[in-house]
Amino acid sequence: MMSVPQLRMESTKGQIGITTIQPVQEIEQQPADLEIQQPKADLSIETTPGKLTIDQSQARADMDLKSIGRRIEEFAQKGYSDWLDGLARMAQQGDELMKIENGGQPIAEQAKENGESPMFEFNIGFVPSANSVRTNYEPTKVNIDWQVNKPVIEARINKPRHSYKPGEVHISMKQWPSLMIDVTGQEIDQKK
Repeated sequence: MMSVPQLRMESTKGQIGITTIQPVQEIEQQPADLEIQQPKADLSIETTPGKLTIDQSQARADMDLKSIGRRIEEFAQKGYSDWLDGLARMAQQGDELMKIENGGQPIAEQAKENGESPMFEFNIGFVPSANSVRTNYEPTKVNIDWQVNKPVIEARINKPRHSYKPGEVHISMKQWPSLMIDVTGQEIDQKK
């Protein structure tokens, strides 16, 4: 009998343990700071008041309610006109008397002309006369001027707040590998 050695191996696999801590990231974004100012519009208004004028001097004159100044002016004008008329009449009558030799009766005609009252003509009249009151109206004037002011906008951007904690990986040997070898002998019969 012969003894043959035998190997007996027993192995244990190694195991690695991995522990992971996840990374932490935080981002906070604050809104922008915004300031808006709107100045009021500049407005200016200029008004020229309306003006109404009423002239009733002609109507008052038609009703014989004349001012003293107007009466003096009319009397002066009438006196001047009558003086001119009288001057012209006397010149004409003087010329007629100078030519008395031409015949006719200039003295009698002149006496008749100078002695008669003038004939006055009268027709229907209205007191005061139509359209004797004059009115004039200047309307109100309004000038409006405005200026629009633009808004004043001020913006400040806030940076984001960012924090980051990196993750971690821990590796450990959960089980170490092992190998056991055992040698045993076994007898074998040999027959020759």
